Amino acid sequence: MALAVAVSTIASTSLAQAAPPSIAMLDCTLIDDNAAYNDAEINRIQNARLAMISGALRDDLRERALFSVADNAQAADLIASLQRTQDMNACNGCELRVAKQLGASRVGVCWVQKISNLILNMNLRVEDASSGATLFQRSVDIRGNTDLSWKRGAKALVDLLVADPSAAR
Repeated sequence: MALAVAVSTIASTSLAQAAPPSIAMLDCTLIDDNAAYNDAEINRIQNARLAMISGALRDDLRERALFSVADNAQAADLIASLQRTQDMNACNGCELRVAKQLGASRVGVCWVQKISNLILNMNLRVEDASSGATLFQRSVDIRGNTDLSWKRGAKALVDLLVADPSAAR
């Protein structure tokens, strides 16, 4: 009996230690250096790509068990009010409010900068929700403004995060 309790305690401790930290992964945003030249169709396509990579990042973080990804729907009103007045990738800590409302220990901020249809870069920053300290920040350059290139960029960012797991501790 004592052995069973000891094994159960060790197993519970191992599971608790193995649980990944929680993250509020915000939707990716776009900085478009050529926005003045976009028509409605280009804007629609780019918004669809932002939604696609936002979902891909969340899915990849879950599948690789790096983080327990929070459901942003629980902070939808806060996120919408913040987005009306500022860019979530450069808002002096507003992203931390979202993480705290969701009970997440980390917050992920992603943005794509479109220089042209050929040159884009995709960025991911992971911050500690308590202190605001940046735990991980990387950028990948992508060539070509296509669904495939955006997906590859998102995957490359998660690959870099896996290679530098300090943000997931």
